[in-house]
Amino acid sequence: MINNVANKKKILIGTVLSFTENPFHYGLTDSVNIAENTAVLIDGNKIKEIGSPNQLVASAPDAEVYNFQEKLLMSGFIDAHAHYPQTPIIASWGKRLIDWLNTYTFPEEEKYGNSKYAEKIAELYLNFLISNGTTSVSTYCTTHPESVDAIFSTAQRRNMCVVAGKNAMDRNAPKALLDTPQSAYDESKKLIHKWHRTGRLRYAITPRFSPTSSPEQLSMLGELWAEYPDCLMQTHLSEQVDEIEWVKSLFPNSRDYLDTYEQFGLLGANAIFGHAIHLKKREIDRLRDVGAGVVHCPTSNTFIGSGLFDMEHIQKQKIPVGLATDTGGGSSFSMLRTMASCYEIAQLRNNALHPAQLLWLATMGSAKALHLEKEIGNLKVGYIADVIAIDLKSTDVITQRADLAIDIWEAIFPTLMMGDDRAIAATFIAGDLVHSKKM
Repeated sequence: MINNVANKKKILIGTVLSFTENPFHYGLTDSVNIAENTAVLIDGNKIKEIGSPNQLVASAPDAEVYNFQEKLLMSGFIDAHAHYPQTPIIASWGKRLIDWLNTYTFPEEEKYGNSKYAEKIAELYLNFLISNGTTSVSTYCTTHPESVDAIFSTAQRRNMCVVAGKNAMDRNAPKALLDTPQSAYDESKKLIHKWHRTGRLRYAITPRFSPTSSPEQLSMLGELWAEYPDCLMQTHLSEQVDEIEWVKSLFPNSRDYLDTYEQFGLLGANAIFGHAIHLKKREIDRLRDVGAGVVHCPTSNTFIGSGLFDMEHIQKQKIPVGLATDTGGGSSFSMLRTMASCYEIAQLRNNALHPAQLLWLATMGSAKALHLEKEIGNLKVGYIADVIAIDLKSTDVITQRADLAIDIWEAIFPTLMMGDDRAIAATFIAGDLVHSKKM
């Protein structure tokens, strides 16, 4: 991390991208504002003003000035679904979901009762995020409270906005990872009191997915959520066809996969469901009616062979949609790589997503799904200053294409398709410069 002067006024100058509306629902000229040679004045941890560089420099002569004239300034990326304990096993070969969990995930997660190990991986993980321009994340932990403490304490030192929760699993997993309905309730409640809304941290009640929680555990987590309704509730939904069949066998009286949560009080506006690929009409209707969010995990869906998320249909229902790496099932920590995969999956469904839509998903889309859209996800006066500077000519291949661009979107698109951490020129979290490359 870079230790710059905290809370000192800063002025960032570059091409500023901000959203006024959702580009899935409005014309691009009405939903996105891109302003060249524009300055962002940061005072403390918030954006105070956006305007002319000369005017802002004159109004704040003591501010530290960062000149990103050849770069795109925008909100930091928000990864709406990830598993930080799976960092060491990212890109593990050749298994579908259930086998992959048993072969790679569960053995790694057994290590997180060790606080020092959990802290080591949490530090490594957040370093990876920041270098890739991701400034906020919603992550699953393990069943160990130590894993939650590790990610929250590490994020707190960096003043990052992080959503996290202790996994709850009382069946269909190794004995070393199992809790009970009561211990899941008790430990989650303690963690809520310890961390929820401490600074920028948010707690999410986190049943891993219904196959690994008994009806008794899901019921107790539903009771816990009723006690703390401002917490989020995150879990998995309809990721793979064989998984859905397994859920049917475990919950024979449920109407569908979503009902395995709904009947226990785990469906509401603050619920976020990862994957949501193979949804039935009733499930889509219920998600829309209650205002719950879903999270598209494209690199994971292709890497584990889960299926093709139907972005067009879900957007038409106006269900909040976030975007996520889903590491380590996902194969990259980069939200740029994730946007490329999102585009490719949409193409396979005959839906060509515009770069404005991809950037929306990685910022405001995820913020809305996580109910953080009034704080982060946009460059807007009053918002927390989580800002990234993107180099639109980070490699020779990207440069030669960008040089032929006839407008700003043609200049941006090659980076979304071929960019990676090399494209992230700088990352600011709550106004502090935490990552920078030589310019």
